[in-house]
Amino acid sequence: MTDDTGTQTAAALTISKSGLWTNNVALVQLLGLCPLLAVTGTIINGLGLGIATLITLVLSNSIVSLTRPWLKAEIRIPVFVLIIASIVTTIELIMNAWFHELYLILGIFIPLIVTNCSIIARAEAFASKNNLVDSALDGFMMGLGFTLVLVVLGGMRELIGFGTLFANAQLMFGSFGESMTISFSDSYPGFLLAVLPPGAFIGLGLLIALKNVIDKQQKAKQAIVIPDATPAVG
Repeated sequence: MTDDTGTQTAAALTISKSGLWTNNVALVQLLGLCPLLAVTGTIINGLGLGIATLITLVLSNSIVSLTRPWLKAEIRIPVFVLIIASIVTTIELIMNAWFHELYLILGIFIPLIVTNCSIIARAEAFASKNNLVDSALDGFMMGLGFTLVLVVLGGMRELIGFGTLFANAQLMFGSFGESMTISFSDSYPGFLLAVLPPGAFIGLGLLIALKNVIDKQQKAKQAIVIPDATPAVG
């Protein structure tokens, strides 16, 4: 029992690390870049799309894992697409009903989640080969890793472009969100480049570069060989 628990814990940690860092959808796989670059003008925009993508990943991975014994190889991809499209349509209707203004801002990028390569890639590469718990965890961590990049990039662009953080938070959090907006200077003129498409590319490039530097430092530390302390004979 102890060995099984340890194995499961190690597997869960590996899946979590892969989704958040080692195999991050945006920083490593470089998938879903179109919505990532398009909607990250503010933190709230990035958070809204990130949560929608995360929910889609968790549900699609779970359903694919549950139905995999009955799916023939010839039809599995079309079935995956139908599952993902059904989930995204439901999310789109919910957002349209309860978060209408945010839904209007995100626009076409909500239904385009269906075409996000990372979602069908996780269904094919992981969920179709693993059990429900691992598949759901994989979807959650991959979605969380993607969401964190959306939020960080949105925060960078919003702060430099507008001098604010959590602007329009009421679109997601209602009246409580009105008190969440942080404005650093009423006289800040803004920096247009940050909120334009080139600013999104520059910001993402900086995040990827930062990750590569951290990975390189970690590998350098692991490569340090501890000298043999055994005294020489004779």
